[in-house]
Amino acid sequence: MQQGDGVETEVTWEDQQNINAFGRLNNKFHELEDEIKAKKDMADNLEDASNELILADEPELRYLIGEVFTHLPVEEVEEKLESLKEENSQQLEELQEEKNEVLAKMAALKKILYGKFGDSINLEED
Repeated sequence: MQQGDGVETEVTWEDQQNINAFGRLNNKFHELEDEIKAKKDMADNLEDASNELILADEPELRYLIGEVFTHLPVEEVEEKLESLKEENSQQLEELQEEKNEVLAKMAALKKILYGKFGDSINLEED
């Protein structure tokens, strides 16, 4: 690989493994970003459902389970929504932690690869 100053740098097997690892981590990062966005959307939807539940004047509500609607008491629906909110919040927290770990690993690999290849390698996204 040729660096900006015209000096050619040899790409070793270890360098190629680091580049591949960075690529995999970058893909994982983007997958996590998508999952985090989906979980945040789910949190918003659950919050909206909770707000709508407050306005409900019915003793029973239709609740979707799988592909079927069933009638459940309002209290039971409230419990299910709270349970879903807690579960979603926990999953979101775990995804954020995983994302931070991936970013830390990517930063370490960037340091190694930029240290060896300088300007001749581009690991930044546009």
